[in-house]
Amino acid sequence: MEQKQYRHIGVSLEQAKALMEQYLPKGERCKELVALPEALGRIAAEDYISPIFQPPFPRSPLDGYAVRSDDIKGASREHPAVLTVTEEVDAGGYPSSELSRGKAVRIMTGAPIPEGADCIVKQEETDYGEEEVQIYQEHPAYDNYCYRGEDFKKGDCLVKKGTRITYVELGLLAGMGYDQVSVFQRPKVAVFATGDELTDPGKPLLPGKIYNSNLYLLMGRIREMGGEITASGIVPDNEEEAARVLKASITKADLVVTTGGVSVGKRDIIHGALEVLGAEKIFWKVQVKPGTPTVFSIAERTPVISLSGNPFGAVANLELLVSPLLHSMMGDHSLLPRRKAVLEDGFPKGGKVRRIVRGYYRDGKVYLPKGLHSSGAISSMRGCNCLLDIPSGSKGLSKGDTVEVILILGMEAGIWN
Repeated sequence: MEQKQYRHIGVSLEQAKALMEQYLPKGERCKELVALPEALGRIAAEDYISPIFQPPFPRSPLDGYAVRSDDIKGASREHPAVLTVTEEVDAGGYPSSELSRGKAVRIMTGAPIPEGADCIVKQEETDYGEEEVQIYQEHPAYDNYCYRGEDFKKGDCLVKKGTRITYVELGLLAGMGYDQVSVFQRPKVAVFATGDELTDPGKPLLPGKIYNSNLYLLMGRIREMGGEITASGIVPDNEEEAARVLKASITKADLVVTTGGVSVGKRDIIHGALEVLGAEKIFWKVQVKPGTPTVFSIAERTPVISLSGNPFGAVANLELLVSPLLHSMMGDHSLLPRRKAVLEDGFPKGGKVRRIVRGYYRDGKVYLPKGLHSSGAISSMRGCNCLLDIPSGSKGLSKGDTVEVILILGMEAGIWN
């Protein structure tokens, strides 16, 4: 394989991301209307403006009595204010008339406050009277009073286009009365693992074989990122067969992701398969460890990103390169969040090349997982919620050093500012 087949060789992470963005299809992604519960995790394709006030009326924050503050001035247990109870209003009900002087309305939490009333007396400050009530505590005007539109007002834009919809946005959309949401379509992603040594889980493991963990690692994470898997499987170590499998998937996918077969060995067939496909080879090799031999190409206008076969090498560049690409495809242009953190464990391994290390971030500190830090290890990735970005030329890190970490989106448990 001649290196000149690639437009760029040995690019930085930042150059790699810029090149990938450059070759993304231009124009806004297609939208679709989904039922409100199905919008969780999706990207809003339009602004959502409230057509109502919330609450739509002044409401009581507690069980008690709606009164006029002037009627209870000076009230105490020794000298209670005595008012006539005209009616009871429960949540879901509505007052029948305006409250006049010397009157009170028994009211429940969430119920509309009658016109004329300007405060709520909690029932513990009364004798619980039903026809006539004794009130033992004075309150100023608008005490214990929830105003109309206190949460949000008619015309407020509560969910902006491009927002990832979490449970909070679901609640806001429901509170505005929307039962359907316009969202950008999920990117369709085909995922393949290369190698004659791979065996699907559930099948007998023959001598010299390993189970195909990378495929499930990548598919699971891509789904968490918002992608829709349209095709997946094992690609044998054969350039023509690999090209055939890739070609069949390209027309049905917005993005193709492969793992393995990207280095310089005899069985690194991705280079040749891309040649057979007639793909435009954009770059090979990223100046980072692990995951250096990453390939990016365009086949029939579809981006193809080919990751290292080592599990952590594949995962690192999945987070650093594939994640921003998928977010752009979904209309989400937020950047991967970075933090400065104090290292709680030493990492003595330095090097000339920029290095990515798995870690756990919490309260401004970052901890390294126990176990093997090899790029071939999966078990030490459990519980990790960030990647340490160690610059080139590092002599190793000591406990107490300040480092930069990249938070892994969707793994926010324990990520506190």
